[in-house]
Amino acid sequence: MMNCQHATQLMSESQERALLLPEKVGLKFHLMMCSGCKNFSVQLPFLSQVMKAYAQGQDEAPPTEPPK
Repeated sequence: MMNCQHATQLMSESQERALLLPEKVGLKFHLMMCSGCKNFSVQLPFLSQVMKAYAQGQDEAPPTEPPK
């Protein structure tokens, strides 16, 4: 069984690369059972957008609101 640390690592890596089939299956199974990681997976695109804007020097408020 995948733990939360591994799940969040895979979610972050999925922003940069395609996950392998076993990784995808394990992650989907974990997300079905873990509400905390499911929430993180919903918020991750917003976090990524904010970090990219910050790295580009756009430290103003992001154009979209985070998911609730």
